[in-house]
Amino acid sequence: MDDSDRELESRGHAFCRYADDCNIYVRSEASGNRVMASVTQFLESKLKRRVNREKSAVARVEERKFLGYRLLSDGRLGIAPRSLERAKDRIRSITRRNRGIRPDRMISELNSFVTGWVTYFRHAAMKGQLTALDGWIRRKLRCVRLKQCKRVKPRVDFFIRQGVSRRQAWCTALSGKGWWRKSGTPCANQAMPTRWWEGLGLVNLVHRYEALQAS
Repeated sequence: MDDSDRELESRGHAFCRYADDCNIYVRSEASGNRVMASVTQFLESKLKRRVNREKSAVARVEERKFLGYRLLSDGRLGIAPRSLERAKDRIRSITRRNRGIRPDRMISELNSFVTGWVTYFRHAAMKGQLTALDGWIRRKLRCVRLKQCKRVKPRVDFFIRQGVSRRQAWCTALSGKGWWRKSGTPCANQAMPTRWWEGLGLVNLVHRYEALQAS
């Protein structure tokens, strides 16, 4: 693709390319359409390379992704929505409530994935998204922990050991709500707060991100 790089440079275009993935930046939609047509013709006619028209488009810069990132309107890097959704799909798979594995193993698998993921996306402006993702992960884990108690009495005993009042423990354990709703109750949050999960070794994504930003 060096020939295409030289061609784009000779035309004075701002662009970013990795392998066969390339974004070209212009000032208007009309310019984008002209450049798309001329570059497509150059690649297919002169370099004999087929352009994937399903993946190619003229769009606002913040609507397109590149290597999982997107460029925000203020010039900062952000994470592409699809990249975040793929990460959540992987986390859903790890934290399935019917897996029947020990919490420490589940946390280890989570840490292995999310540590590498946040390290890759460390250049993105996404602290708010990571804060929400941290909370979502902890709630998924609370679902798992509550279900693993299996019966009402062990669930009550767990709550009480975690400092929840006996009355509140029984009310929550006897609730007919589903696991997701139970995991968001004040009782579940009191029994399994952020510091409790961090004590079990769960990586805090925001803290990891901030450490990477400072390094």
